[in-house]
Amino acid sequence: MIPIEVASRTEPGARPYNEDDLREGRNGPLVFAVLSDGAGGHSHGATASDIVVRTVALQLQRSADWPHQLAGPVLAQAIHLAQDTLNAGQQGLKAHQRMHATVVALWMDTAQRQVVWAHVGDSRLYRVRQGVAEQLTQDDSVVQQMVNAGFIKPEDARHHPRKNQLLAAMGSEEPLQVHIPLAPEPLQEGDAFLLCCDGWWDELTPEDIARTLDQSGSAQAWLDRMAGQIQAAQAPNQDNYTAIALWVGNPHEVTRIGA
Repeated sequence: MIPIEVASRTEPGARPYNEDDLREGRNGPLVFAVLSDGAGGHSHGATASDIVVRTVALQLQRSADWPHQLAGPVLAQAIHLAQDTLNAGQQGLKAHQRMHATVVALWMDTAQRQVVWAHVGDSRLYRVRQGVAEQLTQDDSVVQQMVNAGFIKPEDARHHPRKNQLLAAMGSEEPLQVHIPLAPEPLQEGDAFLLCCDGWWDELTPEDIARTLDQSGSAQAWLDRMAGQIQAAQAPNQDNYTAIALWVGNPHEVTRIGA
């Protein structure tokens, strides 16, 4: 099995309470991480994110075997169960009364050396491979649709006034579309994964993510270095910011070999 190093960090930012939540765990060679960013006012978003991560994590913790080509659908099924659980107590509520949340989840088999992921909303998954950071998820947001349609450039999306408007979220009444890859992807020695909410990625470019990894000696140090950059930006009304980092082996060894 490939050794996996996992770390996490969550901060309230400038908000009075933290509505993000996260879980990570292992079951033999299987490793998972789940992160959610809740919304709902009066801290109800914290309830929404807690329901989402607890439900997904429980389903993955119960899985003792890697379901091969069905790994993505199994992960999506766990997220649909979280949607059902979140909505169970929201029947009859008006739109402005409902709790919502994003979710991004990663599930890997360190023996089979395979990984899948899933997401709803604008919490993201990045992978750094041989020194290059790549965003593996695409936001369910108005601004991302504008980028896809060619109305704005990707670099303009970070500061667009509608960047926080989502087209899909957990807890909505509309049918849920969970985004998953077509099939599990191979893990490579030295891969580093970052799951993060919008309060985290909003102040970081892919280049920042790769650079801070190169400067860090551990997964926790990587998160702490990125968090330091977020704090240094001193963004007005800084949102909660939360992330999970997973290192597959030693990313620095692979970077040096490939250099």
